[in-house]
Amino acid sequence: MLLVVTYSTDARGSLRNTCRAHPEAVVRRFGRAALLQETELGALLALRLRGKHGEAVQIERTTPLNEYADVPDSVREAAEAFEERDRPSTSYANFVAGTDHPAVEELRDVDL
Repeated sequence: MLLVVTYSTDARGSLRNTCRAHPEAVVRRFGRAALLQETELGALLALRLRGKHGEAVQIERTTPLNEYADVPDSVREAAEAFEERDRPSTSYANFVAGTDHPAVEELRDVDL
C-alpha cells in the first residue's frame, strides 16, 4: 500500500478531494493521511498530490505486518499475556519481572 501524509491545509483538501473522486483506489482515510492501493492509479494519485504540493505531501510504501511470520513467538505471547493480566494498572515492566517474557530493553533495538 501507499501511505500519503499531508502537512498543509491545501494538501489535506486535495487529498480529501482525490479520495472522494477515486474511492476505488483508497484503502483507508485518516484525516490528513490515506492508504492507497499499491496500483499504478494509487501511484498516479499520490504523485499528483506531491507534484501539486511538494514537500507538504509525504509518500511511503507500506507492507502489512504478518504477526505470525514477522513477529517472534516470544513477543506475540508476551503481548497476549500482558493483555490478559489480572490488574490493568500493572505496567509491562512489572508484569514481565520474574517471567520469561522479554523486557522492553531487550526488544527496543531488535529489528523485526
